[in-house]
Amino acid sequence: MNSTIIFNKDFDLNTVYVMKIFDADVSKVWDYFTQAELLDQWWAPKPWKCETVAMDFKENGVWHYIMAGTNGERMYAQVQYGEINAHRSYDGVAAFCDEDGKVNEEVEPSKWLVGFTGVEEGAKMTVNIHFPSTEAMKKHDEMGFEEGFKMTLNQLEDILKTK
Repeated sequence: MNSTIIFNKDFDLNTVYVMKIFDADVSKVWDYFTQAELLDQWWAPKPWKCETVAMDFKENGVWHYIMAGTNGERMYAQVQYGEINAHRSYDGVAAFCDEDGKVNEEVEPSKWLVGFTGVEEGAKMTVNIHFPSTEAMKKHDEMGFEEGFKMTLNQLEDILKTK
């Protein structure tokens, strides 16, 4: 049984807050969020798969990846990293893009702050997402972002139980 995921949406502030506790060491959870070969194991909601095109996990670096569907669908996205505090937090701007990394302006990018804290139960992961507008947040919501992100976090939890 997967542990609870707190997922709070605030359409007045255009923000989403997500929290989940993993029964694992913070450094292990950190690795699964910051290393391409580990992200590719869980980042896309099944049956989709994540495939990293390129990743440079450093300040101002970019993770460019594909979410590949079972019928040949390919959705490109990227995260441009900002400040990184090793094993504690990082922030970045997430955006949909094309295969060359050119940002799709039709879906406004969102700003993410991802934090990791050691707690008695293991590692507490928090994500604060800020959307530039209510419309942008609603567009992500309509695309099934909440269900998809919860599914991926549960996939990560299942992987961590076996490692």
